[in-house]
Amino acid sequence: MQLFRSARWFLLALLLSIVPASSFAGVFISVGIAPPVLPVYEQPPCPEEGLMWTPGYWAYGADGYYWVPGAWVPAPYEGALWTPAYWGWANGMYVFHDGYWGNRVGYYGGVNYGFGYMGIGFVGGMWRDHHFAYNTEVVHVNERFVHSVYHDRDIVNRYTIANDRRVAFSGGPGGIRHDPRPEEMAAEHDRHVARTDFQQQHESAARSDHGSYFKANGGHPQTLAVQRPLTNNNVHAAPGMRQAQPQQQSRPMQQARPTPQAQPQQRSMPQAQPRTTPQMQPRTAPQAQPQSRPAPQAQPQRSAPPAQHAAQPQHAAPRGESREKNPR
Repeated sequence: MQLFRSARWFLLALLLSIVPASSFAGVFISVGIAPPVLPVYEQPPCPEEGLMWTPGYWAYGADGYYWVPGAWVPAPYEGALWTPAYWGWANGMYVFHDGYWGNRVGYYGGVNYGFGYMGIGFVGGMWRDHHFAYNTEVVHVNERFVHSVYHDRDIVNRYTIANDRRVAFSGGPGGIRHDPRPEEMAAEHDRHVARTDFQQQHESAARSDHGSYFKANGGHPQTLAVQRPLTNNNVHAAPGMRQAQPQQQSRPMQQARPTPQAQPQQRSMPQAQPRTTPQMQPRTAPQAQPQSRPAPQAQPQRSAPPAQHAAQPQHAAPRGESREKNPR
């Protein structure tokens, strides 16, 4: 029994050693319970050009399996394609392989996630002249804002693996039977880029949501896909992605237009001060002017000598008296 366990761990270590370190598709988690079936949901339409669809998947946390909703994500660089995460089977355990970005789509167990990820590669779109074109046969877009589209149903049929039972893992009892093709094996050895920070935050938010766990929703999460795309401020974004960023930045600018309207309210405060200042000055000015106006009234008082000259006829009485005395 102990020899069997040793051989089991040896095989697992051998499996880890053959996974390229640069692929970011290494093994992170191994669980003894199979992941739940993939839920059925509708893909929200792509709201603008330059976004890539990342399908929803079952991840594993402290309380068991939880659902990470599908989302539209800007690619980290021009030409980047997303290889979804998947659950594989090795040594009696279900092993999680994380997703990654690369110039071509690698092996993801043949799991049919839909919306272009039909089990082999990606048939939902391709890069053309620094822009991404969408195959509207399997991808939903808002054609009012997304104009780079095409229709190719034949490629969808050729790269689809039937999955009527919505199985979410490859290999093992009841799993999907799909061995990697040569092109998928070759893509495993390409240079890959791990999930962006916003993708990691997206998964962390799902992990912290109690309603996303299978124990709480019974395999029917309330949020299967997010309507709004994940924000991406990666400075290493592709030129096509950078051209899409002004559209996202233009929204805050439109929201910031009320700010100039708020400035007149601030300017009205200094206008209110000049209004009060003239009201104070006229009140003090008239008080100062009446004090200066009595000065002319004081001048007649100072011109008493002319008044005394006018009163001289009264002092001429002695002369009149002398006139009366003379007749006597």
